[in-house]
Amino acid sequence: MRKLLFFFLLMNGLNIFAQNPFPRNDVEDDRRGRYAFKNGTVHIDPYTEIANATLLIEDGRVISVKENGTIPAGFSITDLKGNHIYPAFIDPNSTFGMPEVKDGGFSWGRKEQITSPRKGPYNPNMAIRSDIQASQLFQFDKKKADKLRKAGFSSVVSYHKDGIARGTSVLINLAGEQTNEMILKANAAAHYSFDKGSSKQDYPASLMGAMALLRQTFLDAKWYNETDPYFDLTLEGLNNSLDLPQIFEVEDKLSVLRADKVGDEFGIQFIINGVGDEYQMVKEIKESGASLIIPVNFPKAFDVSDPYAAMDIGLAQMKHWEMAPANASLLHQNEIRFAFTASGLKNTTDFIKNVRKAVEYGLPSDQALAAMTTIPAEMIGVNDVGNLKPGSYANFIITDKELFEDEATIIENWTGGDKLIVRDLPEVDLTGYFTLKVGDEEFQLVGKGSPAKVSHEIKVNDSTTVKTKSSWKNDHLSLSFDHNGFIYLLSGWKSEDGFKGRGQIDSEWVTWSAKRDSTYQKKEKKEEEKDTSIGNMIYPFVAYGKEKLADQKTYLIKNATVWTMEDEGIIENTDILVEGGKIVSIGENINSSNAIEIDGTGKYVTPGIIDEHSHIALDGVNDVAVNSSMVKMKDVVDNSDINIYRQLAGGVTAAQLLHGSANPIGGQSAIIKMRWGMSPEEMLIEDADEFIKFALGENVKRSRSSNSIRFPQTRMGVEQALVDAFNNALDYERKWKSYNELSKREKEKTNAPRRDLALEAILEIINEERFITCHSYVQSEINMLMHVAERFGFRVNTFTHILEGYKVADKMAEHGVGGSTFADWWAYKWEVRYAIPYNASLMAEAGVTTAINSDDAEMGRRLNQEAAKSIKYGDMDPYEALKMVTINPAKLLHLDDRMGSIKEGKDADLVIWTEEPTSVYARVEKTFVDGRVMFDTEENEKMQEEIAEERNRLIKKMLKVKENGGDTQEPSRKGQKNFHCDDFYYQF
Repeated sequence: MRKLLFFFLLMNGLNIFAQNPFPRNDVEDDRRGRYAFKNGTVHIDPYTEIANATLLIEDGRVISVKENGTIPAGFSITDLKGNHIYPAFIDPNSTFGMPEVKDGGFSWGRKEQITSPRKGPYNPNMAIRSDIQASQLFQFDKKKADKLRKAGFSSVVSYHKDGIARGTSVLINLAGEQTNEMILKANAAAHYSFDKGSSKQDYPASLMGAMALLRQTFLDAKWYNETDPYFDLTLEGLNNSLDLPQIFEVEDKLSVLRADKVGDEFGIQFIINGVGDEYQMVKEIKESGASLIIPVNFPKAFDVSDPYAAMDIGLAQMKHWEMAPANASLLHQNEIRFAFTASGLKNTTDFIKNVRKAVEYGLPSDQALAAMTTIPAEMIGVNDVGNLKPGSYANFIITDKELFEDEATIIENWTGGDKLIVRDLPEVDLTGYFTLKVGDEEFQLVGKGSPAKVSHEIKVNDSTTVKTKSSWKNDHLSLSFDHNGFIYLLSGWKSEDGFKGRGQIDSEWVTWSAKRDSTYQKKEKKEEEKDTSIGNMIYPFVAYGKEKLADQKTYLIKNATVWTMEDEGIIENTDILVEGGKIVSIGENINSSNAIEIDGTGKYVTPGIIDEHSHIALDGVNDVAVNSSMVKMKDVVDNSDINIYRQLAGGVTAAQLLHGSANPIGGQSAIIKMRWGMSPEEMLIEDADEFIKFALGENVKRSRSSNSIRFPQTRMGVEQALVDAFNNALDYERKWKSYNELSKREKEKTNAPRRDLALEAILEIINEERFITCHSYVQSEINMLMHVAERFGFRVNTFTHILEGYKVADKMAEHGVGGSTFADWWAYKWEVRYAIPYNASLMAEAGVTTAINSDDAEMGRRLNQEAAKSIKYGDMDPYEALKMVTINPAKLLHLDDRMGSIKEGKDADLVIWTEEPTSVYARVEKTFVDGRVMFDTEENEKMQEEIAEERNRLIKKMLKVKENGGDTQEPSRKGQKNFHCDDFYYQF
């Protein structure tokens, strides 16, 4: 009785509340859409199905789903005849109904746009658009909606894809009489990205800048909420959306971790909207705890029929083509929750086909269905879409087979009770073998395929068939074909044993009939087994990546010539014992029963080379704010840069990754070890001191850009920009000190100062918690910065480039600043016209701690030879010359207590050379980082063979795709990122 009462109330209650307030221009029809579907299999959710089910819907909602359920009077009945009903799909990443966004991009030489052109009480940065509500922008487009519905979607989460903070999305049903009915949830989620979208405002001009801006924005929103200092619609919008699901769009696997890192800093667990390469860092992504939204726009095979064109394709590109369809399966195996999106597909109708491909590659079918239905619903916190439980929206698809079977077809899509016929199924079976009589002629008519997709042909005799066009509309069958030069046009209807009717043969009327002889049996053809192999994962996911990270082992190097870079100097016939990543012992006749012995006879061992100034392994090098001290190179370390491996081949084991020289105050440094195969976070040197890049000269004042309007424009202005930053930082410190000295009661009545990440970094310099490496050339500016530093009570740590250092070496020594220079670069711009190749040796003679740096990926591989140039030009002792790329840069980076020389207790960062290390003939045989062999000549040769074999395997596989008529794409070379100080790289 209670169940009947509930059923009555549910049915009538839906009618009570589903009232239409809009005016009509006709007689209102009060009847509600009541539909019953019987004799099918209803999949209520991915894990629950009912065979021989009866589904009742009314007014766009599910009333009940029962096995052989009764159908009340007043329902329009559809006999499913064994077909299947599934919850319709939800796309959690759509721009359906949103305005087009034109990318503002970045153009070097374009006149700067320093402030936001957006008028009103909005954020000062145009890329912060948290006030935008997609529900207010939404415009329904029936044509696009029907395309989505034909692909199986009934609802989408749509947002305005513009900016770093993008405001809120709207959950939309793809059908309804009024927009008001279509909007299921006005504020579904808050959205973010690292792409500033349509903003032409200069800052941010980099990925690291976008991360810094987002951090500052979250801090500003918190401060705004606590202090109410002024009215800001953007910060109001951000604060109002913090309780919603937070979705972050990224452009690669590394940025999944970057977005999660920013979220962790503010207690936000982002849902990450990825691009399909997440399997390449599945361990780190699992540790992040993030849920993902992933596309199924798998790359096409490359057309490798031209061997020269094939050379343009990198191993990573080839392997990604093979492994991308397994992305979802690998994520599932690692218990990472994800939803699918159709975003990125050229044809939305390929969505289910590609999801089936993911199933072929190992994804369980129930998990695939969940990724299209329940999981996206859960992500945005709704429970009445994505399933067919009573009370949920009547959003479902009808298929002729189980959804993940080959050739399964979507017949209908019902969205909120609105029916869309995707494929019009005939009520009669058009498949089979028929005897076709047309006038006096007789043929065999063959209907192939399934009821959902039938094709016909005329079999004239054993060797001749004629293609036939056929259709079933309005209970009539139409057939047309061309035979012996005559056009046959036939129209008929169902008969007891087939079909009959009338038609024409070249305008002559005839009668015809088609008597069914037998049902169509699909010929069992031996299909070639689908190749779903995916090769082996490598770390990082590029050529020379390894299946397994090198282990930390115990090694004993015997009888080598050791350049210690310590007071002991060069020691011949010496042993080095390495254990636990440290140098344990140095001396003669060392024994260790558990060590791997390496014969060092005739070979040389040095500490690993350290590059004080590098731009490798970064996703971007410059941002453009005058004071960019809030940006962090640590945020954009790229562990897959092949230059890491190449520099290991040159004996480099550590480097400082610096911001560029676009502004007087650049970003914060990252100091890494060349831990090839480890994650970006694992590459960072633990507990290293913090550094920052400053810059002087032509680049800073835009000497080569006539369109520049940005301050400073002169070298005098550069000095003032620096002084201004330090004064502002001191004022910032005073404000916080005054606030922190207030009593608790006084603080309640006083607004806290606004946190400023840029000023906090500058204050760290004054307080000697962060140290300056300064890009410099001209002696006047070198003197200027030393005077500014002394004025504010600190010392500059390092002048880098410093090509006029020989002019002021005595002053540098007195100030206590080191010099990191080029060996012999000159004449590449006006301010280096006084560079001389004796610069390094002259600074060293004056007592300046001097290093040779690269600032160049190629030169970084040969720093031993760069150091050796001072032997030629400055008559420097070879041992002292090598110090300029080992212990001296270690000193400049405050790391000389653990690296830069061979000493017991220091990190086992070692290089075995075939010749004396400053010789042009010296080659690296092995490079150790933390006691791991990260480069080995013999292993490298073996890897080259393995890479060639792997490429050959993949090329054969792609050639087979083309031979079988599959889609291919033209080869395209993926550009190499080799940055210098003045490079810009705008890619998010």
